[in-house]
Amino acid sequence: METSLPELSPEAKEYRRFVAWQMHQQGIKHSQIAQTLGVTQGAVSQWMKAAKEGGLEALKNHPPPGANPRLSQEDKQRLIALLHQGAEAFGFVGNLWTRPRVQKLIKDEFGVSYHVSYLSALLRQLGFTRQKPKKKARQQDEQALETWQQERWPALKKSASKKSARPSS
Repeated sequence: METSLPELSPEAKEYRRFVAWQMHQQGIKHSQIAQTLGVTQGAVSQWMKAAKEGGLEALKNHPPPGANPRLSQEDKQRLIALLHQGAEAFGFVGNLWTRPRVQKLIKDEFGVSYHVSYLSALLRQLGFTRQKPKKKARQQDEQALETWQQERWPALKKSASKKSARPSS
């Protein structure tokens, strides 16, 4: 069974690329560099090509491109605290957070607009999970329900099994 190594930090990956470059400068073959560093020969070849074309700057860690986050880390921590206060604290009826409610909260508190479909990913990133409310009639009689489950339901099951056990003619 093959075991996987933990994912390296961006800094550790950058260091590994520079070590590969140093080994290459010493005349060590790509296959040996790859084996020593635990990477593929293709990775070593790509690093060496990048370094030859772009200099050592090409081996440095470059954060992935993309838009800057709309909410800072501090904003996200504040959002978590706001969500923990409950939906009713912000004037909603019922203490259930829905994506449109979270969308409105973020717009009102931070002046940031997110598409409602993105909010699932954002909330998951913040450690929240999707919850489904229990569907239960408000006027439900707990005692009657328990009596039905304890007495009536077993009688119905017994009656159904007797009917299915009868031979058909």
